[in-house]
Amino acid sequence: MKIIDAKVIVTCPGRNFVTIKITTDQGLYGIGDATLNGRELAVASYLQDHLIPCLIGRDASRIEDIWQFFYRGAYWRRGPVGMTAIAAIDVALWDIKAKAANMPLYQLLGGRSRDGVMVYGHANGRDIAETVAEVGRYIDMGYKAIRAQTGVPGLASTYGVSGDKMYYEPADGNLPTENLWSTSKYLNSVPKLFETLRDTYGFEHHLLHDTHHRLTPIEAAQLGKSLEPYKLFWLEDAVPAELQEGFRLFRHHTTTPIAVGEVFASIHDCQQLISEQLIDYIRTTIVHGGGITHLRRIAHLAELYHVRTGFHGATDLSPVTMGAALHFDTWVPNFGIQEYMRHTPETDAVFPHDYHFDQGYLKIGETPGHGVDIDEALAAKYPYQRAYLPVNRLEDGTMFNW
Repeated sequence: MKIIDAKVIVTCPGRNFVTIKITTDQGLYGIGDATLNGRELAVASYLQDHLIPCLIGRDASRIEDIWQFFYRGAYWRRGPVGMTAIAAIDVALWDIKAKAANMPLYQLLGGRSRDGVMVYGHANGRDIAETVAEVGRYIDMGYKAIRAQTGVPGLASTYGVSGDKMYYEPADGNLPTENLWSTSKYLNSVPKLFETLRDTYGFEHHLLHDTHHRLTPIEAAQLGKSLEPYKLFWLEDAVPAELQEGFRLFRHHTTTPIAVGEVFASIHDCQQLISEQLIDYIRTTIVHGGGITHLRRIAHLAELYHVRTGFHGATDLSPVTMGAALHFDTWVPNFGIQEYMRHTPETDAVFPHDYHFDQGYLKIGETPGHGVDIDEALAAKYPYQRAYLPVNRLEDGTMFNW
């Protein structure tokens, strides 16, 4: 089953996506997501100019060998651009292999471990009252788990809070937006949010919160300890993880479950966090973590240390990644939860898929492959538009550097 063609498709149905489509001499094709928010064209170029020429003529069934060739064949390894490109190829090849076997992807991974994948939605508001109302809206939609974010009093804007409640997209401008940040104001406001949420809705639903890497280890410890009475499902990305041992201090001072990893590119970014049991959930994504082939290694390592998966699933990942992740989630024994930010109707039209939401769970279909396709004619109607994620400065103008 030789690869005879591979092409990169860049489209922007409300936000930018990069997709690779690989075709074989048997007429089968597979697609993979190669989107890296704010750096999309860097991955597109890496695929088009460096990887695809080496892909043509190879046996599409040799997924492991192709993964090792592209990973070990590059002198400079593990960066987000390179690992995203490898992931796109990997997912497309798994899609082809499952189609050749006439099976949904999860069957090739080992079959079902569960009937549905519990997901969490995003509730955010300008203030506590608005966030509480948004959490109620997600409860009414059937969600069993909700991430709650609120604006910080005294700050004009807060990353993670948007006027668009359902289809939130953080990349917001042709050049980066610069937000002001105050850790003290943030630490004073978050416990009040969760106190109000528990007073309003009780403890039946899972609540989560994302700090977006803005705290030092001791600040994270303070926040985790202050949130203990409200029994969070997890506190996410409280500390930047470049210094993995920094999580020891964080872990020592709180029993609030810890999640991290959406910006990780490889198993080496989380090996210490997992093996020292410094985290409870690993959030590395299929698209940025080298694909299904590499994420299986991370999941198996995590299983040894009682760490569960909790894959990133924001709108900067296309439905292709969501479909692949759901097949992985359906199989993986140490599953925890799956993030689910809904895509816009325009995005769903470009990427038709067979997964669906049902009372707090996403459920996959039985379509051979990962169940997601791309409408190339429709994709061509949405040209690329440059966009950046915001950056933070402290109130005195210092570039935020944690």
